[in-house]
Amino acid sequence: MIVLGIILLVIGFLTGIAILWTIGIVLLVIGAILWILGAMGHAVAGRRHYW
Repeated sequence: MIVLGIILLVIGFLTGIAILWTIGIVLLVIGAILWILGAMGHAVAGRRHYW
C-alpha cells in the first residue's frame, strides 16, 4: 500500500492530476499506520504482521 501510494504521488505530480496526488497521500498514510501497528505487535486485519 505504501509503494502504491508513492507511485500515485509521483504520477500525480508529473502529470498534474490532483486526484492521483490526493489518493497517493491517503494510501501512503494508511499504509504507514498499518505498518506501524503491525510492527508494534498489534494484530492488523487478523494478521500479526503487516508488510
